Amino acid sequence: MTQPLFRFAPSPNGLLHLGHAYSALLNANLAKRFGGRLILRIEDIDITRCGPEYDAAIIRDLAWLGLRFDEPIRRQSQHFDDYRLLLRRLREAGLVYPCFATRKEIAQAVAAREAETGSPAPRDPDGAPLYPRRCAGLDPAEAQARIEAGEPFALRIDMAKALAEAARIAPEGLAYARFDRDGVITRVPADPARWGDAVIMRKEIPTSYHLAVVHDDAAQGVTHVVRGRDLEAATDLHVLLQCLLGLPTPLYHHHDLIRDEAGEKLAKSRISTPIAQLREEGADPAALRAMLGFEA
Repeated sequence: MTQPLFRFAPSPNGLLHLGHAYSALLNANLAKRFGGRLILRIEDIDITRCGPEYDAAIIRDLAWLGLRFDEPIRRQSQHFDDYRLLLRRLREAGLVYPCFATRKEIAQAVAAREAETGSPAPRDPDGAPLYPRRCAGLDPAEAQARIEAGEPFALRIDMAKALAEAARIAPEGLAYARFDRDGVITRVPADPARWGDAVIMRKEIPTSYHLAVVHDDAAQGVTHVVRGRDLEAATDLHVLLQCLLGLPTPLYHHHDLIRDEAGEKLAKSRISTPIAQLREEGADPAALRAMLGFEA
């Protein structure tokens, strides 16, 4: 029987806060409970925001919390060629298309649709308007000419075609297995259609979070994914990609988020108190672990 493999996968685009500490400690706790291993992955595909100083800070903070990970540490920025290969497969299968539209152009198209229909545009689980397929009908020769001319473009999944292909591969329907802290497993239907034609390769980066994470989980042999509930809906899209690319689907557990006094989730963008600051102020790591519900 395969030994369970868990992973903690932060992005070095800011300092870790208590929400990250909780997720990392929960991964370690469940890995120990299920007799598994725990690895660290640095998800640094966003080369415009990630930096080595944050990478080093992550390592320091996790060590201070008493966490240990099996080597080696995988850094996604070193594997762009792997992601390009997956993109090539999706392009050759006709399941993605280039999108040259700017954010402003997309917003204008959404506004025009709303004005025409008199109702709000449909939204994805994150609350953003679904992409209005502005570039979906471009002539392939025209699209290729624009690419060769150096025009920036993203790659979007053609959701209708992708769902049709997924139905052929998995006629029983898309789903994933959710596990709780006692190891009880339940089947969860996946509904990737609610994401519309999601971006699979960003304009400035030869991949996306969605593509990189499903590739790396498969490449590293991850069997159990433990992450925040804010990523639960994204699992539907990940299951679709795993189906289309013939990748295994791990078991998933999405935990509740740590929130501040105002009820807002902790976030780097909100400048939530960093673990580094707590350490510098003399916080005790054992007391912090106990406060988060883990053994001191």
